[in-house]
Formats: sequence, structure tokens, C-alpha cells
Amino acid sequence: MIRKIDTFLNFRQLIARSVYYNRQMSLDVGTHLKAVRQMYGLSQRELAKRAGVTNGLISLIEQNRVSPSVSSLKKVLDGIPMALADFFTLDIGDQPQVFFSRQDLTDIGTAGVELRLVGSRLPKRSMSILHERHAPNSDTGEEMLTHAGEEGGVIVKGRIELSVGGESRVLTAGDAYYFKSSIPHRFRNPGREECEIVSASSPPTF
Repeated sequence: MIRKIDTFLNFRQLIARSVYYNRQMSLDVGTHLKAVRQMYGLSQRELAKRAGVTNGLISLIEQNRVSPSVSSLKKVLDGIPMALADFFTLDIGDQPQVFFSRQDLTDIGTAGVELRLVGSRLPKRSMSILHERHAPNSDTGEEMLTHAGEEGGVIVKGRIELSVGGESRVLTAGDAYYFKSSIPHRFRNPGREECEIVSASSPPTF
């Protein structure tokens, strides 16, 4: 029984080595390791400390000055931690966008109300984050809004009149709100200056 287990383990090791060397021929291991390390926010020194190797080894691998063995690369990846299979199959170019310039934020608002949505093209978002700008005397419409979920926000500047159910209040810079979106609600800017709000809702309705 022990011999059968040893044979099975050796077979798996042979497969791992075969996959490793075949992928290594088409993958720049050093550049890929550097990209993965930076994606996890680790310095060479921190990764080396976690993996129990010298930061000089990490540097040599990333510069492609040494070609690591399966066991050496596995030891380095254990410091992340990440499996060999995940390392070789991870496509750095397919990582979701993290940072967004103002030009990346899609405006889904209407006349007088600018609603710039963060990450509009991200698949399977769990929430909506909006940078809102309400022009003077603008509102979200005479009909009250209702939808599933919850929403909240902070007034950055200006004033906004928020009506939720049978209650209304004028909020100013620094004030905030949070309520169940199934309660009828409406936003109106009664001031003479633009009102700016950063808000979020979950689940996403935009």
C-alpha cells in the first residue's frame, strides 16, 4: 500500500514538473512573479521573509537571472500564499480595474442631476457607488423612487432636501443619510449652488 502511494505521489510530481517546464517555456516567470507580488502588495523583502528565503533570490528570479526549480518556486509562492497551478494560470491582464479617473465614471443621470457610477463595466458588482452632482432647483422627479435594497450617502457640499416616506429634511455638507430603498424617496436641491454627494446602494440598481 505504501509503495502504491509513493508511486502515485511520484507520478503527480512528474506531472507537476512537466506542466511547470512546459508553461515556463511560454511564460516569463520573473516578470509574472513580480506582477503577482505587486498585486498582493508585497515588497521583495516581505515576500522573502514570508517564504523563508533571501530577498536576493526573489530579485534574481524576477530579473530572470536564475530559473527556479519547482520546489524553489513553490516555496516562494507559499509566502503569498498561492498554488503553482494558480500562478501559471493567472492572467494578470484579466484582473479587474481597481482605479478610475473621472473620465471612467459613466454618467447615468438626467437633466440637472449628474450621477457618475464607479465601475460600471465591472461584472457581478455587489453595490453601486455614485458621485452625484445636483444642480440648483433640480430634483429626481415628482414621482417618489422605490427599489430593493439599502442606500446611504454623505453630503460633500451644498444642500439637498431628502424626503423618505413621510419625513423630509434639508441636509448640508457633512450630513449623511441611510435608509431602506423600498421606502418611497426623493432628492431635491432647494439651494442656489450645486450639491455634491457621494453615495452607495446595495444591491446595485444601476
